[in-house]
Formats: sequence, C-alpha cells, structure tokens
Amino acid sequence: MKTASLATAALLAGSASAHTIFQKLYVNGVDQGELTGIRAPDYDGPITDVTSNDIICNGGINPYHQPVSTAVIDVPAGATVTAEWHHTLDQQPNDPADPIDASHKGPIISYLAKVQDATDMDVTGLQWFKIYEDGLTVSDQTWAVDRLIANKGKVTFQIPSCIESGQYLLRHEIIALHAASNYPGAQFYMECAQINITGGSGSKSPATVPFPGAYHGTDPGIKINIYQTLNNYTIPGPEVFSC
Repeated sequence: MKTASLATAALLAGSASAHTIFQKLYVNGVDQGELTGIRAPDYDGPITDVTSNDIICNGGINPYHQPVSTAVIDVPAGATVTAEWHHTLDQQPNDPADPIDASHKGPIISYLAKVQDATDMDVTGLQWFKIYEDGLTVSDQTWAVDRLIANKGKVTFQIPSCIESGQYLLRHEIIALHAASNYPGAQFYMECAQINITGGSGSKSPATVPFPGAYHGTDPGIKINIYQTLNNYTIPGPEVFSC
C-alpha cells in the first residue's frame, strides 16, 4: 500500500506542470486560426475551485493572452466543430505532454451560453447548457482524455440545429482527475470561444445552469479515486441538450 501511495505521489509530482490550453477552433473542418475568437491564458494551469468565477471562462488567476481576440466565429447551426488543445501556447515539437500529460485522465465537456455580445468580457450571470460530453468507457477503462491524446489534441462535436441564431460563448473543458481523491483536487481546464450561430431554427429552448453553481466539490464526478477499476463514472453537470 505504501509503495502504491509513493508511486502515485511520484506520478502527480512528475505531471504537476503538464497542463493544457484550448487554442483553436475548426468549423466544418475549416481552421479558424490560432487563438482566433478564443480567450486563452498565457499560463496553462488549472482552476481547482468550482465556486470561483474563474470556473466560467478562466482568465482570472490565469490572465488572458493579450490582446484578447475580438473575432466572433460564424458557425452554422448543426455544424461540426473541432476544438484543438495543446500543452502551451508556444508549443514546441516532441513534447511528451502535448496536448496533455497522459496521467491527466478525465472527461471533456462543452457548453453554450447565449449572449448579446460575444466579445463582452463580463461573463458572470450567464446561463449555460451542455451540448457535448465524453467520459469513461467502462469496457476498456479509457477516458475522453485518452481519446484526445490519440487524436493529437482534437475533440469534435456538433452544434445543435434547433437553438436560436445569435451570438454565444462556447465553453470547452477538460476535467483532469489524477488528483481528485480529495477536494480540491480535480483540475479544470477551460477556455471560451466567441461564436455567432447562424440558421438556427429556434424551435427548442434548452434548460440552463449557472457557472459557478453547476458543479460542487462533492459531486461524484469531481471527488473520485480513479486508481481502481470503475464500474461507472458520472460526468459533472446537467444532461446533454439535444434537439
């Protein structure tokens, strides 16, 4: 038991700086450009306090790279979008922790919030709905982060076709669970992209949740020991909205 504990401690120490940043968006396969329309920090560190406003779009204890992009990316309703993550903004080749260290296992989640102006830097009070999640595949004990690494930092999902047209923030997130046996311990990595959804039918109005507020330190998907065979895993937050 002591040997296992020491091994785990060594693993956590070795991966302490193996963080990540969402820094590029593709729309129907078209690259929108590095940091275009994305609020990304210079430092790749996590948020660990789910009650902090930093859990919304980062940018507090990890200040945004300047100047923050004022671009708003046009995204057709129903489009396929791909988020691309890398270890650092100035990513160097042959980095074993790019896009993220393999120890940082956990889910990947995407949310949208309707806004008047996607470039408004005040993100408090927004209402969010989940459009994508990927967690644990129980059959082989692989995580969304394992699939992210296999896909060289890319995660692909769909924008709902039935929501209203207009400007939104896209909050895209990794929750790393390698130190989540206690709270705080889980590491939250998120950035927000500024998008303008076109051609939405507006036939459905998603139920929403606030940030902070959607997550709690006692949630079973946030406080969890992943160093065992898991029979299930509950991804934090609400159900995924679907048309």
